[in-house]
Amino acid sequence: MAKEIEIEFKNLLTKEEFTKLQNVFHITDSMFVEQTNYYFETPSFTLKNSGGALRIRQKSHSFVLTLKIRQAIGHLEIHQKLSESEAMKILETSQIPDGEVKEYLNEENIKIDNLALLGDLTTRRVELPYENGLLVLDHSTYLNHEDYELEYEVTDELVGKKHFINLLCKYEIPKRKTLNKIKRFFNAKQGFMGEK
Repeated sequence: MAKEIEIEFKNLLTKEEFTKLQNVFHITDSMFVEQTNYYFETPSFTLKNSGGALRIRQKSHSFVLTLKIRQAIGHLEIHQKLSESEAMKILETSQIPDGEVKEYLNEENIKIDNLALLGDLTTRRVELPYENGLLVLDHSTYLNHEDYELEYEVTDELVGKKHFINLLCKYEIPKRKTLNKIKRFFNAKQGFMGEK
């Protein structure tokens, strides 16, 4: 179990920009690692309304339950490692096991009695060090959508922002308003539900 403050900058990319950055940083297809996020929420969006999001992330046979809560700067992330059987049980029942995530929800009086699995988003990801931070290239697929994204994770918001803007300028990538993955997933889900 771990808690951390995550400070990151994001920018959606076109497929051409994504390929360009792959070439610039000498990233081969074999360097990408696949991970799947399973997103949970209540029918009344209790977590979203509390500035939060809840997911299980699966990488190979490793599973981590993560609660993200918006902070003044960045997000508080509470991580709880799960066994495969624990993860499968949550995916089947949407019941959160005892541990740091449940403790935080109880302490903050965030009620998630009607929690449900909303779906999943799969990402091919590569991470590399860049200017005292972590540069991430993501190609995600979910609900008949796909997108390409650049992320830059840092410990200093002001210095990180400068490096990120310089990177975009250097490679002539327009700054785009970029929602985080769970919000893009929810937006696609609402559109998906509207099509039925």
